[in-house]
Amino acid sequence: MSHFWKPGTEKPRIVDDEEGGVLFLSTAASSSSSSGFGYGSMEKQRQRLPVYKYRTAILYLVETHATSIIVGETGSGKTTQIPQYLKEAGWADGGRVIACTQPRRLAVQSVAARVAEEMGVKLGEEVGYTIRFEDLTNTNTTMIKFLTDGVLLREMMDDPLLTKYSVIMVDEAHERSISTDILLGLLKKIQRRRPELRLIISSATIEAKSMSAFFQTSKRRRLEGEELGPRMEPAILSVEGRGFNVQIHFAEEPVSDYVQAVVSTVLSIHNQEPMGDILVFLTGQDDIDTAVKLLNEEAQSNGKNSSGLLVLPLYSGLPRAEQELIFTPTPRGKRKVVISTNIAETSLTLEGIVYVVDSGFSKQRFYNPISDIENLVVAPISKASARQRAGRAGRVRPGKCYRLYTEEYFVNEMSAEGIPEMQRSNLVSCVIQLKALGIDNILGFDWPASPSPEAMIRALEVLYSLGVLDDDAKLTSPAGFQVAEIPLEPMISKMILSSNELGCSEEILTIAAILSIQSIWVSGRGVQKELDEAKLRFAAAEGDHVTFLNVYKGFLQSGKSSQWCHKNHVNYQAMKKVIEIRGQLRRIAQRLGIVLKSCEGDMKAVRKAVTAGFFANACRLEAFSHSGMYKTVRGSQEVYIHPSSVLFRVNPKWVIFHSLVSTDRQYMRNVISIDPSWLREAAPHFYQHQPHNAIGH
Repeated sequence: MSHFWKPGTEKPRIVDDEEGGVLFLSTAASSSSSSGFGYGSMEKQRQRLPVYKYRTAILYLVETHATSIIVGETGSGKTTQIPQYLKEAGWADGGRVIACTQPRRLAVQSVAARVAEEMGVKLGEEVGYTIRFEDLTNTNTTMIKFLTDGVLLREMMDDPLLTKYSVIMVDEAHERSISTDILLGLLKKIQRRRPELRLIISSATIEAKSMSAFFQTSKRRRLEGEELGPRMEPAILSVEGRGFNVQIHFAEEPVSDYVQAVVSTVLSIHNQEPMGDILVFLTGQDDIDTAVKLLNEEAQSNGKNSSGLLVLPLYSGLPRAEQELIFTPTPRGKRKVVISTNIAETSLTLEGIVYVVDSGFSKQRFYNPISDIENLVVAPISKASARQRAGRAGRVRPGKCYRLYTEEYFVNEMSAEGIPEMQRSNLVSCVIQLKALGIDNILGFDWPASPSPEAMIRALEVLYSLGVLDDDAKLTSPAGFQVAEIPLEPMISKMILSSNELGCSEEILTIAAILSIQSIWVSGRGVQKELDEAKLRFAAAEGDHVTFLNVYKGFLQSGKSSQWCHKNHVNYQAMKKVIEIRGQLRRIAQRLGIVLKSCEGDMKAVRKAVTAGFFANACRLEAFSHSGMYKTVRGSQEVYIHPSSVLFRVNPKWVIFHSLVSTDRQYMRNVISIDPSWLREAAPHFYQHQPHNAIGH
């Protein structure tokens, strides 16, 4: 097989392999009929799902209780079936809508597509979805709407009581993302004003007790003899999955390089075990791309033996066409290897998986409010996650799970549950959303898990310094409301607003679009040298943000060519997404009255706009540091420029970073050089306490 598809280029349509089987199906062929049997058998498939025998019970509970908590294993069918049962029972009659929220965008898209297919309707009509920057619904016809919890929160800004929804199903609640937790707190409030609204909280693990306690309202609403409305105490229903037995294999010795260990484990399963697909859990796009590349190289060098492997990545930034490859049935004589982030742990069900390889890690956010540093860290997963991962192997027949950590470690070191994201994140976005929804007493808000007061205070402080909150901690007008209106992190929104006065909004919109994407470069082991050379072609002395402008310009000049991207190690799919997001942001900016204007190459204006949003991330190079050590202006944390930055080893005296990532040390990602006098200009009250020598004069 000489033709491997290179990630980052346009997807091949159809590739015939030697046996005449088709390896890459065109998306048109795969999406219209994944079952290929037409409607009658689709009904049969639906009835085979474990959740089907609970259909009547679920509908009865929803009818009689304001809140129903449904605990069901991943793969029981709860996500795709319950919304359909509700529609069949009339909950979408009279123009009402059934909502089903998911923590992840990829899950929203794939589940909506599946449900539309089962109902035999066109996606975007009766069944639709909305994620940030993409709305595939029809106001007049959509009855079942899948959306991320973040999008539903934004809808509350226009309709605080979510009046068009009859039932809201909060799915995957066990993931405890920040948005899910805020949503649960707000839905509990809405229920008091709208007793007829039904909530379904669905979760893959037994957190049902604490969830139920949270929704238990102490007020006895009902008087003697009055049978008005649903009962307020939550109902709990457990749906059995039909899991098969999964054999667990632990590593004998601790693993030093889990990417390498993943590759060799996959190859040994392929060589020794009977047919069946393999699901691998890794931490993020970089690791996954590397593993895909290594496995494909092995397959090529080993000749016949590994040529039966069809290796596919799965992570949230994946383009639509590639998502569909993952769900297509495996061609005969092939073994599919899906290499995924923890998105396949509970959000998505992959049918033919028999073997799971668990690296034991995932990417998690950890925020320290004292140093005001938020890191995306590769951290060990919890026992609950490990069990979820293993369970993916027992869907179709008895399976095996290979854990790349020792049993001793699992038993003695692994924590039982993960920590809710609310308790390990920077809360700036969360606070501004609540403020925009008119919730002023944030410390008194009823949370499923209380955030730390330090993190709250820090968020209020940053929002105050951004000019988003006033002295009474209310949203400022217009800036605060405008920042809340833009669906990006507040610092980026502030940067966009400032670009208006500085006359560089066109440039800043491009930068904002690129910052909201994981990476525009194609990376991986073995291409580092070529990637660095490619970056040099675009590198700007001012830093990464200006470099992005050069890449964007080059992409447009090439006529948006995928060949150009491939030649320059630029991710073509990412650039298409940037164009799309930029278009959306442009429309939002126009709605907010921002004048669209280019600064015609005046990069000082661009750097000042970045400073206006990100002044809190300013750093100064240590005077006698040969290692390129910087100290953050607030909190004096030691940080270094990340090797992927164009300023790596250039080390300007003053810089601002977009985010930090932590491995052996704290690395700044996406760095731009600034003039320190701009800091006081941008945020006088944030920097007024700094001694004069701290900000150079």
